[in-house]
Amino acid sequence: MGGRLPLLRLVEDAEWSARNGFAVTASQRELTIAKLAELQSVPGFTETFLISGRVPEEGEIMKLPALAATLKLIGEAGTEDFYRGALAREIAADLASLGSPVAPEDLAAHNAQRRTALTTRIRGAQLFNFPPPTQGVASLMILALFDRLNVRQAEGFEHIHGLVEATKQAFILRDRYVGDPGSMVETAESLLDPAVLDRMAARIDMSKALPWPQPAGGGDTVWLGAIDANGIAASFIQSIFFEFGSGCVLPNAGFVWQNRGASFSLKGDGPRLLAPGRKPFHTLNPAMARFDDGRIMVYGTMGGEGQPQTQSALFSRYGMFGQGLQAAITAPRWLLGKTWGENSVTLKLENRFDPQLVMRLREAGHDVEMLDAFTSTMGHAGAIIMHRNGMFEGATDPRSDGAAMGF
Repeated sequence: MGGRLPLLRLVEDAEWSARNGFAVTASQRELTIAKLAELQSVPGFTETFLISGRVPEEGEIMKLPALAATLKLIGEAGTEDFYRGALAREIAADLASLGSPVAPEDLAAHNAQRRTALTTRIRGAQLFNFPPPTQGVASLMILALFDRLNVRQAEGFEHIHGLVEATKQAFILRDRYVGDPGSMVETAESLLDPAVLDRMAARIDMSKALPWPQPAGGGDTVWLGAIDANGIAASFIQSIFFEFGSGCVLPNAGFVWQNRGASFSLKGDGPRLLAPGRKPFHTLNPAMARFDDGRIMVYGTMGGEGQPQTQSALFSRYGMFGQGLQAAITAPRWLLGKTWGENSVTLKLENRFDPQLVMRLREAGHDVEMLDAFTSTMGHAGAIIMHRNGMFEGATDPRSDGAAMGF
């Protein structure tokens, strides 16, 4: 009976939601307005996310009865029904009506996989992240390269410049090799070989910026982390890629379909070329660290290309330079290249950085663009730490509406 309790609760929550709906928030309204021109002609979008053809007001009640019915069905029939049951057949029929080639046998062929985490060693800690087709290897490379630069002081030119240049080196190899794991010519583990990292670190000029840009993409993501009293830790990310995924709402199932397939390439070769059975490259990379002193840390962020960069800012400040966890997340951040909602490929800095530091970065050859303080462009980070004595620490990003909670 214990295993059924979460599903029974899902049935209750779905029934409550169908009756009562939810109040539209300011951010939901703003996002709908921003995407309206782009998505209002996409099947199912206006019927689902608008009220009488208009964007709902903040605080207005919105109901999603089809989605509630789907959640109730999952609660009653079990999660397998999504892939191999009546719900799967309904989803496939909905997709067919929208012109998608995804068929019932494609859904039935889906199976979750248990994967071995990627890991690398830096001074004082063992770092972990997710393997391809994610960019987790890039997040690990950035911190491993920065560790090799022997920067001793936070927030100065060497700190920011060093991490930005480590990001460039990591992204070059990521974009060359990482994609569908069954099609890669280099394994992610080989990219983390200490000799490879040593050579990459030697390419970093600590006084001059490497010319950029590199191509990048957008995304829409949320990170969650948890640690229990026994030290069992989870670092989790989910995403439908763009703010409304594909924008296509399945008419009967009632949910918006994701568009991770946008990461495939339609020409050339390599592990990102679209082919049957391949997994698309994606940016989701939940992170974890185990410190030599016994601390366990889970951390992560949303933000597409910015995920590895925000992780490097957060971890370097806390794990390498000893800043407080909340201070490490709150401190001004940077982002190299594109991310969701942004088309420029500059080095973007929040305007809270020291003007002298900004000037030094420009003098070193960085194409600097200044953004507002606490902009969501810099990601919505969070972290939880369990200390060896059992004390917990949590912090969340003032750039978002997340929360750090103990219960």
